[in-house]
Amino acid sequence: MPTMKMHLDLLPDFLRGTAFLGTGGGGDPYVGGLILRQKLEEGADITIMDPMELDDDDFVVSVANMGAPTVMVEKIPSAHAMVECLRSIERELDRKATALIAAEAGGINGTLPMVIGAMTGLPVVDGDGMGRAFPELQMCTFGVYGVPASPIVLRDEHGNEVIVRARSNLESEWFARVVCTRMGTKSEIALYAMSGKEAKETGVLYTTTLAMEIGRSIREARETQSDPFAGLQHYFRTSRDKRFCTVLFEGKVVDLLRETTSGWAIGRVIFEGIGTNTGQQLEVRFQNEFLVAQQGERTLGMVPDLICILDQENAEPITTEGLKYGQRVRVVGVSVPPVMRTPEALAVFGPKYFGIADVYTPIEELV
Repeated sequence: MPTMKMHLDLLPDFLRGTAFLGTGGGGDPYVGGLILRQKLEEGADITIMDPMELDDDDFVVSVANMGAPTVMVEKIPSAHAMVECLRSIERELDRKATALIAAEAGGINGTLPMVIGAMTGLPVVDGDGMGRAFPELQMCTFGVYGVPASPIVLRDEHGNEVIVRARSNLESEWFARVVCTRMGTKSEIALYAMSGKEAKETGVLYTTTLAMEIGRSIREARETQSDPFAGLQHYFRTSRDKRFCTVLFEGKVVDLLRETTSGWAIGRVIFEGIGTNTGQQLEVRFQNEFLVAQQGERTLGMVPDLICILDQENAEPITTEGLKYGQRVRVVGVSVPPVMRTPEALAVFGPKYFGIADVYTPIEELV
């Protein structure tokens, strides 16, 4: 995949794709999209870099927004604070960044590295550390395969800044979460500073392109008055890594519990079946992101595989903070690449970590 530029005409598809990969979390990409659109309209030059073009000794840094998606609806990200986080991590490690990479491909954090790329002139690597969105900082493949999250720089919109250095990536999450909560359950962060070699070997690659292609597949199906869900399934069958994709359930929201606590949006949503699922119910639990879909005693999908809730009519992704009583939706499940299914990866972001009793079973085997 050659290096490419972000353009205004690519933006709608990209935002739709990042919302899809957010699996309900990662923060609504709408606000990040507005900031990115403004930069592009001002003439910003944003390079999306093929990861294979990284030199092994390049210095790559992740930048992101940390907190609860429900809070980010009103407390929008500060791009200036994120640039300051980047500069602080450069001072801490006495190296200048040569590229940026997303910590997660989903939600607002799929867009913000491009905003910072526009402000600093740094290229943004086509890839990330999650292949989706996850609620905790240690849940990156970077960390799974040996890159330390620390030092982590956290900053708020008032100029308050804290640098976390911890013994492990899990402890980095613990301390950073406390700081983020004190900053109003939303902070800008820079973390996972790594070499180009480490980025290539530990990241989930080509997820920026993936987001664009997901968004395009939905749009093109709608423009031709085709079924966008069929368009999605066809795309994943023929995509770079040939993923499994299926509609798990069709229903409407009949019950919703959503609480912002301990720095996350936590809860569950219950759907009453319509169409072929009439007379059935489905429960989806979430911690920022949708974690498990269960129909009675039967599990239809679980982390790290993607569980996405889309509008029944147009297949627009719905975030956890966007769920409302009466919405008619289809719940879609998508497999993740092998790098996210190893024993090491499942120990960090598999179902057991989230208190889900089921042993991880790939979604293509469950349904």
